[in-house]
Amino acid sequence: MKDKMKWLIMLIAVFTLALVACGNGGQEGGEDTDTASNDSNVTRDWDAIQESGVLKVATDGTYFPNSYHDSESNELTGFEVEIIREIADRLDLEVDFTEMGVDGMLTSLNSEEIDISSLGVDQDGENADKYNFTDPFKYSFGSMVVRESDNSGIESLEDLEGKKAAGAATTSYMKVARHFGAEEVIYDNSTNDQFLWDVANGRTDVVLNDYYGQVMATKNLPEIPVKVHDIFYNPSEGNFAIKKGNDELTNQVNQALADMREDGTLKDLSLEFYDGEDVTVKKDIDFEIVDIDEDE
Repeated sequence: MKDKMKWLIMLIAVFTLALVACGNGGQEGGEDTDTASNDSNVTRDWDAIQESGVLKVATDGTYFPNSYHDSESNELTGFEVEIIREIADRLDLEVDFTEMGVDGMLTSLNSEEIDISSLGVDQDGENADKYNFTDPFKYSFGSMVVRESDNSGIESLEDLEGKKAAGAATTSYMKVARHFGAEEVIYDNSTNDQFLWDVANGRTDVVLNDYYGQVMATKNLPEIPVKVHDIFYNPSEGNFAIKKGNDELTNQVNQALADMREDGTLKDLSLEFYDGEDVTVKKDIDFEIVDIDEDE
């Protein structure tokens, strides 16, 4: 029971973790937030960071299992957090984490309050030419939770029309639901059990979100009669954002990531934080691509 309660506490944010997640072909963690054009002049470049001995990193601290506080120790941890710690260790640097909402992360990069943001940048998105971004370390895609008994009457994305889709209004997942004519039921900072019970009881029909997050949520709440449907769409990648022009820092981080991939560290961290799933490799499955940008 203690272990189960720990999972429930940590899983509170899974269905609200992508509040600014991007759209088609986009970056997990996303960048829907509109940001001012940045000045590419960099003063906290690689030499300055080395001299200070500190890597300044922004993370939100509420995005399980990427960045969260352990329920027992209250220590900041998570998949992305531990990747950053390992990168810093390999670069002979200390890490100074600043916890902030995603809305402020790119702005903080521009002002050089931080060196790295855990908010990824879509390589094909509107901000792609405004920031540096690292090589990807996570690959995922969209999925949906439906009622176990009847798939909530959904056998294709087109069947979302008229269905009650639960989520946050600004996510890429809700944009997919909207694209297909679903009725939006907006939640704000609700727990996973509320999301899932509402689907099971018919208050809503479906929750669209990240595949791995939904697998973990349903696996750890087995008493709720819902499941992850086998309809997958819009693959995404996870990376870190760095200020435009800070090229040597980007190169150093990419080399560390490459070494971690080569020696198995990335995979080991994924298996630890994603309940045995390796999110560092692409799944060989068919995705439907939904161009939500055409609706803007």
